[in-house]
Amino acid sequence: MIQLWSRIPRYIRYIFTQTLYLFGFLVAWRLIFYFFFFTTTIQDSGAIAKAWHLGLKFDMRLALICMAPIALLALLTRDRLFGPGWLRRLHFAYLFILYAFLTLFYVTDLGHYSYLGIRIEPSVTRFLAHGERGTNARMLWESYPVIKGAIGLVLLMAFVIWSYRSIFRHFANQEGVPVRPKGLAAWVVALVLLFGAGIYGNVAYFPLRWSQAMFTRDNGITSLALNPVLYFVSNFSVKDDTYDIELTRKYYAPVAEYLGVDKPDASALNYARFVKGDSLAGRPNVIIVMLESGGAAMTSMFNNPMKATPNLQKLADEGLFFDHFYVPAMSTARTVFGVTTGLPDICKFKTASRHPGIVDQRVVMDQFMGYEKYYLLGGNTNWANIRAVFTNNVDSIQIFEEGYFKAPKADVWGVSDFDLITESDEIFRKAHQAGKPFVAFLQTADNHEPYTTTAGKGDFKKVTGKEVDMKAFKSAGWLSIDQFNAMRYLDYNVGYLIELAAKSGYLDNTIFVFFGDHSARLNPFKHMPLPEYEMGTFVDHVPCIIWAPKMAKPQRISRMSSLLDVYPTVAKMAGVDFTNYTMGVDMLDTTFAGERYAFVVYNRGENYYGLMGKKYFCEIGMDSGKMRLYDLEGDPMKDVSAVQPQIAGELEKLTRGFYESSRYLMFNNKKPK
Repeated sequence: MIQLWSRIPRYIRYIFTQTLYLFGFLVAWRLIFYFFFFTTTIQDSGAIAKAWHLGLKFDMRLALICMAPIALLALLTRDRLFGPGWLRRLHFAYLFILYAFLTLFYVTDLGHYSYLGIRIEPSVTRFLAHGERGTNARMLWESYPVIKGAIGLVLLMAFVIWSYRSIFRHFANQEGVPVRPKGLAAWVVALVLLFGAGIYGNVAYFPLRWSQAMFTRDNGITSLALNPVLYFVSNFSVKDDTYDIELTRKYYAPVAEYLGVDKPDASALNYARFVKGDSLAGRPNVIIVMLESGGAAMTSMFNNPMKATPNLQKLADEGLFFDHFYVPAMSTARTVFGVTTGLPDICKFKTASRHPGIVDQRVVMDQFMGYEKYYLLGGNTNWANIRAVFTNNVDSIQIFEEGYFKAPKADVWGVSDFDLITESDEIFRKAHQAGKPFVAFLQTADNHEPYTTTAGKGDFKKVTGKEVDMKAFKSAGWLSIDQFNAMRYLDYNVGYLIELAAKSGYLDNTIFVFFGDHSARLNPFKHMPLPEYEMGTFVDHVPCIIWAPKMAKPQRISRMSSLLDVYPTVAKMAGVDFTNYTMGVDMLDTTFAGERYAFVVYNRGENYYGLMGKKYFCEIGMDSGKMRLYDLEGDPMKDVSAVQPQIAGELEKLTRGFYESSRYLMFNNKKPK
């Protein structure tokens, strides 16, 4: 065997050896992912083994693609490759760039997965947007051990450089083996066939494709099977987000009926509905509070055994608690856009707030005539270009951001939530004392890495790992004690806001709305009625509470409802006359005879959009276009579209219609000039 190996030309042996080393490098990153980031609810070892098998094939494909230029160079230059001149320098430069790129890409992918629970995809470029790079860099600096990590990467690269140069020197110090032309041709053919077969990756008509990694509905299994570099490249597109007017018209009718459009017109694509406010409502204030990273599964109201949110639980018991409330997508920027505009942000590569062709919208908040309008954020509204969503669409809105607040910045996100609420109360109290009703959007941020908490009034105490049952803690979904304390701190500040409102006198004349913008990434959990973790929809399921004891009696409402519905609902409650041009509806409307649905977008290896109902859930793959129907009262993981063809057909039309109408309205809901 050794003799056979030594008879192979050294440049062929070198290609094989260097390729195997690169393959081992990629497998090492897969092992890091598996041991430190991988979570799944699937107990079947066969599924995990299949994911490993597919993942290794993807890794080999990437290794072969990356080594193809070296192989070509070796075949063209043969033994001259090992000379001391420019070929060696070119060779080493390529390998250095290759390994440096792969190292940075894999580190970014692991960070992306740690943060969002999905493999890196082209939308990550939004974090590099102009004016936001500094903020995102500070978040990384304050959340992660950047210096230690940089030192580790330098040491890793030093080892890698030493390794691939040692391999080169090993073969350079050997004598070349003369090869006849026929023998050389045979080795070239063999090398091309081996590289081609490895890159093709399948013993089948079609080559290995990333969609094969999605053989289960489990995100962890899918993520283990994928290669992040190949997945990123295969999903990268230079096409801008746009809409299809013919598809919008095709599916317009069921959407218009669902929304209750006043004058349906598929040609003009009219979505307007005029809503007459209750003149007896008394023009109450409205304070909408976005609860950063506040997922349903994390809260006491949804039976999380760690009971992190007693204040929210109390408000839910005393107010209108919507237990089937969903946001369209997992992103704070998408949520702020969605709640303000009443449209789901379904842009693929940039959030809608970053898209100059989309930020001009007709919104309900703008129609609170005679109201003071506030947007309050502890940080800077240049983040994700959120400033444009408000200033471009809401007349006379007053924005309070960093630079206004007297308190010092707590971290990258600005002043602490405690200080934000303290100084916001001063603004609300002045408006109340001046007899000016106001509508305010208050955005919290501390329930987010780096998970900064303060002592509040001096009585907020963080718990430690010694004070909790860590086994029960992990099974409840929590990733870390810091994450748990940040959720407790968010709840603490909710209670603090209510306390200040009572002292300042505007409590009884205010409608408070509390909703989560999305869930944080969690460990697998089992305390929810549906297997949301396995379905991938836990990121979209959040709590929503409307608390106004003087205006609404306590009620637990289980109709499906959405982030898009917030402003149409509170405007109606406040007695505001408005025209609704959005995809949102009144969550308290009991006259609607049909089933209500929540539109959601999520990732389970592939990006999906769907309509979530109480009974059925219809999902459609954004890339594949494949529709599936799930019976949530039966087996929520089993496609029943073939068993229920009529329901599947009707829901598919409404789901596609909701998606196409949303795409159309993002570009065509502009205010008249």
